[in-house]
Amino acid sequence: MVTTSGASGRIAVDAMGGDLGPAEVVAAVKLALHQFATLHPNTLVGDEAVLRPQLAQARLDGEPRQSVFHATEVVGTLRLRTMEGVARPALAAICPRQGGHFVLIDAGANPDAKPEHLVHNAILGSHYCRVMLGIKSPKVGLMTIGTEEGKGNALITETNDQLRRVGDVINYAGPIEGFHVFAEHVDVVVCDGFVGNIMIKSWESLVKFFSTMLKEELQSNPLRATGALLSKGAFSALKERINPERYGGAPLLGLNGNILKAHGSSNRQAIKNAIRAANEMIKADMNHRIEADILRANELLAAQPAAT
Repeated sequence: MVTTSGASGRIAVDAMGGDLGPAEVVAAVKLALHQFATLHPNTLVGDEAVLRPQLAQARLDGEPRQSVFHATEVVGTLRLRTMEGVARPALAAICPRQGGHFVLIDAGANPDAKPEHLVHNAILGSHYCRVMLGIKSPKVGLMTIGTEEGKGNALITETNDQLRRVGDVINYAGPIEGFHVFAEHVDVVVCDGFVGNIMIKSWESLVKFFSTMLKEELQSNPLRATGALLSKGAFSALKERINPERYGGAPLLGLNGNILKAHGSSNRQAIKNAIRAANEMIKADMNHRIEADILRANELLAAQPAAT
């Protein structure tokens, strides 16, 4: 887990909670410090007696941007309040699509959402998309079962109406269906945490299934194996495009501070990229910008009557 403090801009990294141990986390911090010249100061949280020798071995014991906060136990759940105006936080995930990547939100934090929660998700996801994917005006789509007006359940119908009413705040492209998700159609896919969690886990399992099946087919005879060898560069590029380590972790957005959750099995590349993501959020002053847009959206919803 990687967290940031809005007051100091310091990045805190849980050094003890990963499956690969603190040495892998220290290696990730070393990569981040060497690769990102404008990296904010970071603090490794964990057992100092374990971490100090690891830092010395990595030649980071004298690094001014690096410190240690001693904790005798694995870091538990951090208790951060939601930022002003946000009712529920949301988990964001970056997924590959045709021509690039998109942000899926909510990926599982809030399975019982109300329309205003999904409107907030759209704003949270838009800002995260701007920071991490560099898209100035992300197109936002609302996940449903059909693009015709009135398609979907009561939650979708009301959310669609509210998203259209806050058009000054987000670039809303309207409802989308499943076959739009991985096409070059929208940059942010909005849904509740129940749908989003099913989507992200189904996508991850499907990638593993096709990878295994492709490997089996390519090794089925010598001719195919030769073709696979000749196509090694293309397969490596494809693997990099769908690699979940590319962005390192999924942020829990909408809190007074940033939390990025990484898989327990995350390696140094994934942790390094999570640190980079936290750094980019600080540099972009993302949370203050989110608060301003949330306030504006809430004002618009309060001032405008709902569609009848």
